[in-house]
Amino acid sequence: MKNQLDDNRRAPPAGIRDREELRSSATVIGVVIALAIFVYLVRDILFPFVFAGILAYVCTPLVDWLTARTHWPRWLFAVGALVALMALAAVLVFLGWRPLLHEVARTAADLQGRVELLVRQFIGDSTFKLLGQTIDAAQIATSVSDGVRDWFSARGSMLQALVYSFAGLFAIILSWVLLGYFLIDAPRISEGLFWLVPPHHRPFVHRVWNDLNPILRRYFVGVALVVAYASIFAYIGLGFFLHLHHAVLLALLTGILEVLPIFGPFASAVIAGLVAVRQAAGAWNIIAYVIYAVLLRVSIDEFFGPIVLGKAAYVRPVLVIFCFLAGAILFGIVGIVLAIPVALTIKMSLYELYKEHDSNPG
Repeated sequence: MKNQLDDNRRAPPAGIRDREELRSSATVIGVVIALAIFVYLVRDILFPFVFAGILAYVCTPLVDWLTARTHWPRWLFAVGALVALMALAAVLVFLGWRPLLHEVARTAADLQGRVELLVRQFIGDSTFKLLGQTIDAAQIATSVSDGVRDWFSARGSMLQALVYSFAGLFAIILSWVLLGYFLIDAPRISEGLFWLVPPHHRPFVHRVWNDLNPILRRYFVGVALVVAYASIFAYIGLGFFLHLHHAVLLALLTGILEVLPIFGPFASAVIAGLVAVRQAAGAWNIIAYVIYAVLLRVSIDEFFGPIVLGKAAYVRPVLVIFCFLAGAILFGIVGIVLAIPVALTIKMSLYELYKEHDSNPG
C-alpha cells in the first residue's frame, strides 16, 4: 500500500500527462511535415537513394542469414550480393543495349520515313483537313522530323541533352555506390533511423514496424518476381509466337515497366503494339498481339500478382490510382515507385493507432 501511494505521488496528474502527450504528438507531427517538405524540395536527387534503399532492404535478410549461418564477416556477403546484382544488371544491359542502339541508329537515319510508315498504319493514304490545310501521313512525318531537327540544332537543347545524359550517368554510378554502403552498413543505418524517433513514441513505431516489415518485404519481393515473370512471358509471346523484331528488348521493357503501376503496363503495351503494327502482314497479326496482351495482363493481375503479393499487401484500386497520381505529381518516378509502400505504411500505422485507442477507451 505504501509503495502504491508513493507511485501515485510521483506520477504527474492526468491533466499534465495529457498536455505532455499532446505536446509530444504536436512535435512529431511538426517534424513529419518539415521532413515531407524537405523531401519534396530535394525530390530531384531521390532516385539513387530510393533505388539503392529498396534493393538493400530486399537483400539484407539474405545477407544476415548467411552471416548467422557461417559466422563469417558480414561485409563479405554484402559485397557478394553487390557483385551479383551488378552482374545481373550487366547481363540485362548486354541483352538490351545492342538492339536498342541498332533501332535508334536506324530510326535516326530515316526518321521521316519511319514516322510516315507508322502514321500510315493508322490513317492509311487518307487525308483530313486541319485549320483549312489538308494533312496526310507524309506531311505529318515531315513536320515531326523538322521539329526534331530544329530541336537538336538549338544550342540550348543540345546542351540540355548533354547535361541530362551526364546527370543520368552520375545517378547510375551513385546508385551502385549507395547500394554497397547500404548493404554493408544496414544494421547501423536502421538503428540510426529508429533513434530519430522520440523515445515516447518508439514502442508504437516498433509495433507498426513489426506489422509492416513482412508485408513491405513481401511486396518488394513480389514486385521483383512480377518483373521477372512479365519479362519471361513477354519474351515467349513476342519472340516465339509473334516473331517480333527486338523481342528481348521489348520483353525487358515490359518487365521493368511493371514497376510503375497503371502507367507502366500501358506504356509497355503501346510500345510493343507499335512494333507489332509496323511488322503486321495482316489483320491476324494484330489480333494475335491483342490476344497476347490480354493474356499477359490477366495472368499478372488475376493470378501471378495476387499469389506473390498476398492479401496483406492489397490496396483498393481507387486508392492505388490516387496514390499513383499524387506520387507522380509530387515526386515523379520516385513517387510512383513508393506510392504503394507509403500507402501500406499509413494503413498499418492507422491500424495500430486505432487498435491501441480501442484497447484503452478510458
